[in-house]
Amino acid sequence: MANNAKQPLFSEFPPVTTQDWMNKINADLKGADFEKKLVWKTNEGFNVNPFYRNEDLKNINHLDSLPGEFPYVRGTDNSNNWLVRQDIVVNKPKEANQKALELTKKGVNSIGFIFENKELLTSENIKILLNGLISETIELNFSTSCESKKLMLLLVDEFQTQGVDAKNIRGSINVDPIGKLTIGKKFCDTLEKRLESAVTITKSNVLMPNFQTIGVNGQYFGNCGSTIVQELAFSLAIGNEYMSKLTEGGISSENAAKSIKFTLSIGSNYFPEIAKLRAARLLWAAIVNEYKPAHTDACKMKIHCQTSDFNMTLFDPYVNLLRSQTEAMSATLGGCNSLTITPFNNHFAETNEFSERIARNQQLLLKEESYFDKVVDPGAGCYYIESLTDSIANEAWKLFIDIENRGGYIAAFKEGFIQNLIKASAEKRLKDVSSRKEILLGTNQFPNILEKSSNTLLLNKLEESEFCSDYEPIKPYRVSEQFETLRLATEKSGKCPKVFMLTYGNLAMRLARSQFSGNFFGCAGYEIIDNLGFETIEEGVESALKANADIVVLCSSDDEYPVAAPLAFEKLKGKAIFVVAGAPVCTEELKEKGIDNFINIRSNVLDSLTGFQKKLGII
Repeated sequence: MANNAKQPLFSEFPPVTTQDWMNKINADLKGADFEKKLVWKTNEGFNVNPFYRNEDLKNINHLDSLPGEFPYVRGTDNSNNWLVRQDIVVNKPKEANQKALELTKKGVNSIGFIFENKELLTSENIKILLNGLISETIELNFSTSCESKKLMLLLVDEFQTQGVDAKNIRGSINVDPIGKLTIGKKFCDTLEKRLESAVTITKSNVLMPNFQTIGVNGQYFGNCGSTIVQELAFSLAIGNEYMSKLTEGGISSENAAKSIKFTLSIGSNYFPEIAKLRAARLLWAAIVNEYKPAHTDACKMKIHCQTSDFNMTLFDPYVNLLRSQTEAMSATLGGCNSLTITPFNNHFAETNEFSERIARNQQLLLKEESYFDKVVDPGAGCYYIESLTDSIANEAWKLFIDIENRGGYIAAFKEGFIQNLIKASAEKRLKDVSSRKEILLGTNQFPNILEKSSNTLLLNKLEESEFCSDYEPIKPYRVSEQFETLRLATEKSGKCPKVFMLTYGNLAMRLARSQFSGNFFGCAGYEIIDNLGFETIEEGVESALKANADIVVLCSSDDEYPVAAPLAFEKLKGKAIFVVAGAPVCTEELKEKGIDNFINIRSNVLDSLTGFQKKLGII
């Protein structure tokens, strides 16, 4: 027993080579193309294989590093105790203070105060706002649309008044003039003056090493539809611009790097999002290291994550909880320093205590019940995640270098390079959602046809940027918006079209196609009338007319369509829109007989439904 216990696990089995695996896979594919069937062609510019082995990691150099060691792929320290953050818009300082104090009792240890009204920036209001909040255990973050320099001075004065050790103050002030340029926000001054102000603010912060003054808001890109690689490359390029400006302004490279905090969005692409954060730390460490800081600690990347707005939906909104939960898992497994989970109804209604509490508890469940904070970088050594990290890092670095060769981020943005890439990515994502290549549950697949929107909905609550620049901004966009517009148009019309499933013939095919068609038309909010099956086409047409159907969908088999479809079309006599479910071989023959509506898995659902809306007079 003792000898057996010392033997390597599975030593009695012979080693299996990669070629052995490929031979077995190709045998199972029975002649089908391996690349087409099993290789995932990502939007990020690289392919993902169906399996990985140790040999795939042979050219990756960071695998021996530990958490807290350069180049910080595995994290910037040896713990994973991320901060739970919730933001508060400051309209009344006393109320904001009371809410913040209450949140700290409910598991929140990072507060974000957002000043939309610069008139509130007074010493008295800051004193009221921070009363009882300054603590080593709480991170305090601030942002304002204008007067960041004034806000910084007020904060420093208040911290000194309260006699707090500056080294123990944790938090940030989100000074990001390049980000404002990117989204078209109004500047108080010119971009050049705002960059000079950023340098001044950072110089005033030498006594608070754990308080970041510069924000790189990479979530802007993710919420506009960028790819993971684009968001990472653009964020790094902005970070490099700030490093350059700060060091040119006389700030040491070490202090400059430590003054920058990145905010990244986290989408539902589970493993790639984990890898994105690992790749981000790797690349930022490489960039900062080129500035020759006195210590490699300066190369540590401070990352705050926010769950994505891009894939949030209006209909079936509780599915948003599932989306943001997997996103939170990616962020925390990837090693974020702090995390904000957007409430599930944030994009279409005013958030309330319920939605905010659920968002907080989503993080607390990961900590207190799932113990995500007890393990650092659990993906380390995983062939798949390590390969993803390497692929994302390589592609993001290529794009970063391209931007630098164009003169840096600001120059690339002014020439439209950044905007064009994001537009192309967003259009690709919309096309994928429209054709159901990418699924938005409850929106483009399996809609709840009984659901109706509330009259209080604030559709597309995302704010319009106050555009006041010579350069086109990027705009936040939810990929479900056009589907929601169609469905809301149906509700607004006051008429709910009836879609009648004329099920006939082959049992398996008629059931499959009626279910497909019900999901298809349900995405526009139509009433679906399903049927078990009719003995004859005549019987089915008669039932459809009695039901006052607006659309009749013939659901049968390809073998039966050559006879059944022309007969049904003839019997309807134009009293309803006639649709054939499927892509039968006889399609051209049917079109010659006047049948021109077909829906199948290759259909662009959004375009098709838009066409039906027009035929029905809804839009």
